[in-house]
Amino acid sequence: MAKKKAGAWVRLISSAGTGYFYVAKSSPKPRTEKWTLMKYDPRCRKHVLFTEAKMK
Repeated sequence: MAKKKAGAWVRLISSAGTGYFYVAKSSPKPRTEKWTLMKYDPRCRKHVLFTEAKMK
């Protein structure tokens, strides 16, 4: 039986410049574009755009 590929962990960084981030697990399927999601940033108390960055 074949093993499943594990998805990579990615960091979603706020575009508001507050330094707030979410950590999410990406799908194991290869993607060419980076994630951009509208999520809530509690430091500026708004929904802002979050972009994908590598985990350190």
